[in-house]
Amino acid sequence: MDRKSLSFFTLGLLVGGLLSAIVFVASLREDQHKDTGDRLVLKLAHVLDPSHPVHKGMAFMAERVAELSHGSVEIQIFPSGQLGSEPESIEQLQRGALAMVKTSAAAMEGFVPEMAVFGLPYLFDDEAHYWDVLNGEIGRKLLRAGEANNVHGLCYYDSGSRSFYTVKKPILTPDDVKGLKLRVMPSKMAMDMIKTLGGGPTPIPFGELYTALQQGMIDGAENNPPSFLSARHYEVAKFYSLDEHTRIPDVLIFSKAIWDRLDPQVQRWLEQAAAESVEFQRKLWKEETEKALREVEAAGVQIFHPDKKPFQEATRPMYEALDDERVKALANRIRAVQEGGGHR
Repeated sequence: MDRKSLSFFTLGLLVGGLLSAIVFVASLREDQHKDTGDRLVLKLAHVLDPSHPVHKGMAFMAERVAELSHGSVEIQIFPSGQLGSEPESIEQLQRGALAMVKTSAAAMEGFVPEMAVFGLPYLFDDEAHYWDVLNGEIGRKLLRAGEANNVHGLCYYDSGSRSFYTVKKPILTPDDVKGLKLRVMPSKMAMDMIKTLGGGPTPIPFGELYTALQQGMIDGAENNPPSFLSARHYEVAKFYSLDEHTRIPDVLIFSKAIWDRLDPQVQRWLEQAAAESVEFQRKLWKEETEKALREVEAAGVQIFHPDKKPFQEATRPMYEALDDERVKALANRIRAVQEGGGHR
């Protein structure tokens, strides 16, 4: 091989090697981009303990989103009020600092006034009536009713029925509520219910409730069995009266500003995963409720089943005093669902 041919051969090797290196580096960068740059991370905040069945329902949803999207969408869950109380988290969601928040429908009253209807005592005849409403036209419209406030409702989670638990004495009749300071959620309807029964409603953040009970700042509170157990309130409040006065769902909400920017395929993945997680969580809720009642009773809590009729009669004035025509009309429609054999 002459000197000229050797020069061309050497140049060819150099160019070929350089091209190979460029392809290798580009390939490496592309792989890294798939692993990190293309992953959509959505933050979800709530105030419940990770052992709570509602948290487990959302964890199931996060797993399904990862599966459906082949890892391109990740939901990061921040439980136990790490990112603030429910009202604070909702405000962050409205600003677009959070993608999702799990909140009680009671905390949504300031953004969707019609959701105050869930705070009416004994609105639902039973669990079947409750889910007929949530899964029907009424429930779907309420999920969309907050969009003007940058709140897009995704789904409802079961949070069972709420009952009273107290530190010094059980609540067995409406008269037993008189004079008691009872913690309620930051909801006008919840406060009105305690006032109607003659008690003193005291809104306290859920994360501060254990200390308030322990230090005697309040006489009791009201919540469902899994929350009573997971928050360890049973260690202080030894009387649990299952009057089951309200059924207030938990709501998973999305920042509408973020939702509207998502690819339609991502929206479909989220909707499918949310729907599947609701079914998973509803089954889990029943199991966890039974388990919670067994565990708190084993820990020394006295469980009572008071007659509900006196409570229904005592809270009837709340329906008569409704001054929001939207809530009043909605309450009538919800009652008609049962009376009409499923009419929505």
